[in-house]
Amino acid sequence: MANENKKLNKELTSVKGMRDILDEQYYQFQGFFEKAQEIAVYYGFKPIDTPIVEHEEVFTSSIGVGTDIVDKEMYTLKTKGGDHLALRPEHTAGLMRSYIEHGMQTLPQPLLFYNYGPIFRHDNPQKGRYRQFWQFDMDSIGGEKSILDALVIKTAWTILCEAGASNLSIDINSIGDKECRKNYIRELTNYYKKHINVLPAIDRERLKVNPLRILDSKEEKTIELNQNAPETLSHLCPACKKHFKEVLEYLEEMEIPYNINKCLVRGLSYYTRTVVEIMIEDEETGKKTSIAGGGRYDYLGKQLGSKKDVPAVGISIGVDRIVEAPWFSKLSPRIIKKPKIYFIQLGFDAKLKSLNVIEILRKGKIPIAQSISKDNLGAQLAIAEKLNMHYAIIFGQKEAMEDSVIFRDMTNRSQETVKLSKLLEYIKELK
Repeated sequence: MANENKKLNKELTSVKGMRDILDEQYYQFQGFFEKAQEIAVYYGFKPIDTPIVEHEEVFTSSIGVGTDIVDKEMYTLKTKGGDHLALRPEHTAGLMRSYIEHGMQTLPQPLLFYNYGPIFRHDNPQKGRYRQFWQFDMDSIGGEKSILDALVIKTAWTILCEAGASNLSIDINSIGDKECRKNYIRELTNYYKKHINVLPAIDRERLKVNPLRILDSKEEKTIELNQNAPETLSHLCPACKKHFKEVLEYLEEMEIPYNINKCLVRGLSYYTRTVVEIMIEDEETGKKTSIAGGGRYDYLGKQLGSKKDVPAVGISIGVDRIVEAPWFSKLSPRIIKKPKIYFIQLGFDAKLKSLNVIEILRKGKIPIAQSISKDNLGAQLAIAEKLNMHYAIIFGQKEAMEDSVIFRDMTNRSQETVKLSKLLEYIKELK
């Protein structure tokens, strides 16, 4: 019996690396998403929402073999009908699939989108990193101009600043296009082969399938080795050099500080040309942490079935790290308002009419908290105090007969009888 209870308790906990978002933290997520949407709209982005589940090949054909996401981190499943599906490990591939499926290439280009929601990766859970986490993405699809790279960076930068971030900087690099990258990968591969004896096993495997990923390695020996690795910038073709130079000029014009990081390649194989991460520096330790990242992905469309390449660029903001950060400004949501009034009902006659009173308040856009099943006045007042409510509305049998309520100030215990017809006017005068 004890073993059964132990097993039951284990089954009733949340999945490792996933958690419930409750109370104040829920409002903080909501507040961030509202602010991010508001800013994105001002910069010309419009909303889109893609499914949490996609066909597995949407990600395996786009993110690429040799990446940690495809090799280790995707949550996959097989349906009863035999379909192989995956929980989305990122937003971009699903967005491009939607763009192609709905024939959006026939619309005036480029198209600007924002979307947000949960992402799933079977990663090692740690502070600020979960197996179900939230991202806010902005993408431009259908345009190759460097100003679009600058636009998505600037929009993400503005959102982070409005959320309370300071000490921000950009790590940026260009990994070229499919033409000039061939020579670079050849030289990079030769460099690592010369040092194969000191290359860790995980990076030896990457050398076989995706040499660029070695630049992103977290292995200490590889990090040291990468300091002398060939640089992508010295292998760029004239068009890629021009594009990258223009992106940097836009950053300088917007007074966004940047650092050219020759080892920055990002973890997904579909990136081309610009790759970028927005870093925040800890004031006490000086350590930098990435809180947003992205880049250009001009070849993803063709990988997913488009007849020709679709130039595109995007950036993702990791919301969990922001909401949990001490610098986060605890943005208050506007769509979901936190109630300041506790509604107390006493007796059956009052409860009969109580939903009508709540409807009056709803139409006046005044949210309330309440325990509609309770009858005891003292118990309900205690709950109101515990929830730090500013006011209480008391609705008993006498008030139900007289179409009135008792409006109580929880701070000084004063109270006044108010007619239902005057209730909204009375409350608005308190603000």
